[in-house]
Amino acid sequence: MNPLVSFLKQSDIFYQLTPTQLELIANLCQEASFQVGEIIFREHSTSKELYIIARGEVEIVINLGMAEAASGSGSETVITKLRRGQSFGEVALVDEGLRSASARAAQKDTRLLVIGRDKLIMLCETYPQLGYRLMHNLAADLAMKIRSTDLQIREQALYKSQ
Repeated sequence: MNPLVSFLKQSDIFYQLTPTQLELIANLCQEASFQVGEIIFREHSTSKELYIIARGEVEIVINLGMAEAASGSGSETVITKLRRGQSFGEVALVDEGLRSASARAAQKDTRLLVIGRDKLIMLCETYPQLGYRLMHNLAADLAMKIRSTDLQIREQALYKSQ
């Protein structure tokens, strides 16, 4: 049994996958290590990978450009920090467009599992039950992230109106 199977089983996006399905996904994983501050991918770069954090933390960062630079407070803002077991880059599975934010390692020896879009999509097409469950879990994860962002926007709007 692949040692990654027990780890993948703990990740929300692989919820309710069978051991065999997890083994198939584990076989697609490549490991990558990053040090504090090292860029994993940049905003506006192409999207072709899904990432799962095996160890460490990852910051998702947006560049606010001229508006923030004019205020003198820097040009990047951390919008969220992700930890072990969480995934990011999942929109690449649906849309091969440009990334809407950058990702960088927030701890030394951050270790990621990287799954290429094309191989994962082929696996989903070959095993429709696996594909359905994975896409259902990804949709639930993205819905939670959208709701969280919506609450943050509402909070900011209320704060600014006062």
